[in-house]
Amino acid sequence: MAWLFDHWVAGVLLVVYTAVLLHHARIGARHSHDVTEYYVGGRSLGGVVVGISFFATFASTNSYIGHAGKGYEYGVPWMTMAVLIVVFTWLSWTMVAPKLRRFTSHWDALTLPDYLENRFGAGHRWLRMAAALVILLSSLLYLIAIFKGAGNLFERFLTIPYEQAVGLTLVIVVLYTSIGGFVSVVRTDVVQGILMILGSTTIFFFVLKAVGGFGTFADLARAPDTGHLFTLNAGLPFVVLLGIALSGSLKLLVDPRQISRFYALKDERSVKVGVWVAVGGIALIQLCLFPVGILARGLLDGVQDTDLVIPTLISDVAVFPIWIADFLVVAMVAAAMSSMDSVLLVAASVLYKDVVEMLHPTARPLTWTRIGVVGCSLIAALIALNPPGGIVEITIFSGSLYAVCFLPAILFGLHWHRGTAEGVLASMAVGVLILLAWMLAGPKALVHEVFPALAGSCLVYCLFALRQKPAIDRLPR
Repeated sequence: MAWLFDHWVAGVLLVVYTAVLLHHARIGARHSHDVTEYYVGGRSLGGVVVGISFFATFASTNSYIGHAGKGYEYGVPWMTMAVLIVVFTWLSWTMVAPKLRRFTSHWDALTLPDYLENRFGAGHRWLRMAAALVILLSSLLYLIAIFKGAGNLFERFLTIPYEQAVGLTLVIVVLYTSIGGFVSVVRTDVVQGILMILGSTTIFFFVLKAVGGFGTFADLARAPDTGHLFTLNAGLPFVVLLGIALSGSLKLLVDPRQISRFYALKDERSVKVGVWVAVGGIALIQLCLFPVGILARGLLDGVQDTDLVIPTLISDVAVFPIWIADFLVVAMVAAAMSSMDSVLLVAASVLYKDVVEMLHPTARPLTWTRIGVVGCSLIAALIALNPPGGIVEITIFSGSLYAVCFLPAILFGLHWHRGTAEGVLASMAVGVLILLAWMLAGPKALVHEVFPALAGSCLVYCLFALRQKPAIDRLPR
């Protein structure tokens, strides 16, 4: 009761927010009569809502807690990732969205493995199954990271045990995602995207105010214990940081939870509108959050786990008034939910469409997909009780997997008529092997594993494409 008396604003906002989620779940359920509507909203959505959904889906707790906190350790060079995220958002909407929307509509593809099988030759079920397994593994890793971020936030702010915080997150996200499908997810993303923009600008404003304004950057640069944060190799060699940044941003071109938004666009005009909404929203959020970790050096000492930088600041009344902190907690809950719902929907759709249906088709695909939502979220929540790493580390590895497995197949497959299923499978296998080998035994201090793995994956794809007859001589226009 004492907590509720102090944080009644958070209590009211959380109740209203949950009611909005359930309302959208009900609307989504009414518009989800078949798998096309449940998976991709019937391919009928406009550019504004899909653009908001795109940046809201990406900017999860990995941005609010993971990326923002990492600036505390990596310094100014960490801003490289914020810039690359904006650049790759634009590339995703200009290089991937137009053709992928047309191709998936032409073949009535509902998932990425479904599209890959159609693009590189119908009947290649090994390709479809392999792609599905990569997506399920990467989705699980990403969900673990989001559960960790939401759990840390609720634990610090609600003063409840971490396990209960993870359980609370689980219940909320499972309810509206499993009921409403894609329509529910996109509708809630619009609300969540607005909250996230307000939240990121608010965090930057109040932290900047607490440290004394923009002059703090100059003070930190001159101080002996923080001056290194303004050098090129601040927290680690810049070439390694660049690899981390590329791993985290390349997935904007290939991550199924991001590019599945393109399946739902209704026409070419929606693509042209959506690109500006997505780029503008993601630029504002990332460029507000990434400097916060650096500024936190003027407020916090001796932080060991950078995932706790933002939760610690928010719980400090000297930095954020209680009612502002209450609002920010709800905004970060929205950030977590906006990614979790998308990842869960992608994972459950792939689990049914590209695994279960391939092995044992049923007459109740929506029921099985909803069961998949519950199952995937439960597994991720259980692992998140003892997570294998920090938020940034887990999400970066997930992004690396997507990049080395799918970047050649998606980019080359959309813009080059050559390419075979065998080539895609080989590129995936080589990319993953190099990625794991470099992580275990490679010179990681000099070159991040994503560079050699991606180079090997692209090279193998091209060699197979040039040596074998194309699976499709003419792509849809």
